[in-house]
Amino acid sequence: MRLSSHSRLRDVSYFGSLVLIAVFVMLACSPRANALPAFARKYGLRCSACHESWPMLNYFGQKFKDNGYQLMNDRDAPIWQSPGYWPVTFRMVSMWHRVSTGKVLVDTYSPGLTDPTGVAIQRITTSGFDLSGLDLHTGGTLDKNISFFLLPSSDPAGSFHFETVMARLDNLFGSPWLNIKLGKFELDNLLSEKRPLTLTGNGGIYQLYHFIPVGDGNIFGQIGDNQLGAELMGHSWNDRTRYSAALLSSNDGTTQLPYGNAYSGFFTASQAFDTGKAGVQRIGFYAMIGQAPTTWRTSGGATGFLPGAAIGNKSFSREGFVGQFYFGQHVDLQVVTQHGQDSAWFGQGYGDLIDGVATLNNTTGTVLPAGSRSPSWNGVLFEPHYIYSPQLIFIGRYETIRMSQQSTPGTPSNLGNISSYTLAFRYNPFMTSRAGFAWHNEYNWLHQDGTGPSLGLTSTNVNTSEVMTGFDFDF
Repeated sequence: MRLSSHSRLRDVSYFGSLVLIAVFVMLACSPRANALPAFARKYGLRCSACHESWPMLNYFGQKFKDNGYQLMNDRDAPIWQSPGYWPVTFRMVSMWHRVSTGKVLVDTYSPGLTDPTGVAIQRITTSGFDLSGLDLHTGGTLDKNISFFLLPSSDPAGSFHFETVMARLDNLFGSPWLNIKLGKFELDNLLSEKRPLTLTGNGGIYQLYHFIPVGDGNIFGQIGDNQLGAELMGHSWNDRTRYSAALLSSNDGTTQLPYGNAYSGFFTASQAFDTGKAGVQRIGFYAMIGQAPTTWRTSGGATGFLPGAAIGNKSFSREGFVGQFYFGQHVDLQVVTQHGQDSAWFGQGYGDLIDGVATLNNTTGTVLPAGSRSPSWNGVLFEPHYIYSPQLIFIGRYETIRMSQQSTPGTPSNLGNISSYTLAFRYNPFMTSRAGFAWHNEYNWLHQDGTGPSLGLTSTNVNTSEVMTGFDFDF
């Protein structure tokens, strides 16, 4: 059963009321915004110098990042800083949110019985106060032209992992065209998922960066996840021309080599053009081309998969175009396209499923079902922004992903297709060199074809919505 129009209107009305109240308050008061904490304390910059809206980078902020968190002056080296300077930023979000998920199988009971007598399909709605995880950002320079970034990150329960750990040699041989990075890092996506302007469960990620066909066993091509590897990156002196080439372990950023010997490459290039009053426009492309395992050596039986003993590498690819288009000082549009393809082995469930459990093993003598094909899909993302001021930004996003070929003949052509809509705004009453604060409000609605419970012989579609309001703060 699809999400009813009444339910949609009720969700939108909740969010719309918040928007009207917020706009009235924010347009009535507009103090100046200053810089972000970690690097602002070092350089004394205003936030608008590097950020279109915190935490999204503008053109100057991207250049600062490309230079290895340097302004290319005498203040870059730590030796010139006060011994008490510590480049650390803590970030967390406190929030209220309401999540509504359709097509959930729920047990039904007859009067007087304690065991379920059947199942029903219902919509489950949950609301309440909550917390995000905690991010501890630290980065900068160890010496001139030697930069680093470290990000321990926790889930809401306080379980930590290392999201980013990297060091970079900058401007080798005095050239901005040669910079080498080693560690775990975000891929060089022009539309960064690690500097999000949206925070809901489905709206806070880019579906295009994580899409996996239904039943596919390839978790390794998620370009939104930080990856382990080495990157060669270069740019012109004014950052108008950029390129990067990364060699990555095919393990989706998982440490301790759980998948054996497989590698992927991620390549990007872009060119920016100054169009006068309209702004600086940028277009580019990206491609992820790699292999990942489908065969697991075992010990103690067919399901005793040995960690690190994966072989039988099969191919996959993700490629597309990106665009950053500005229409004066207040309006811009980010566009990403993608064509993706996996080996037929992944399409039939070999590899590693999204839950991290390999359930199928491509052992010697395994034969694919007759007619198996390589699954492929196409997607596009549009994200417009209206920047009323450096303190107030309105965000929209539309993503759609459509399967162009299913792995198994006879599978419904639309199985797994996704459409996602997001509306949000962020208001920063202040941002100083010591702390930042944003009142964040967002609504997301996501639709996926055919992934709900089956009714008779037909699978149902699933709609999920989330509305949230919260305080996003760092210091």
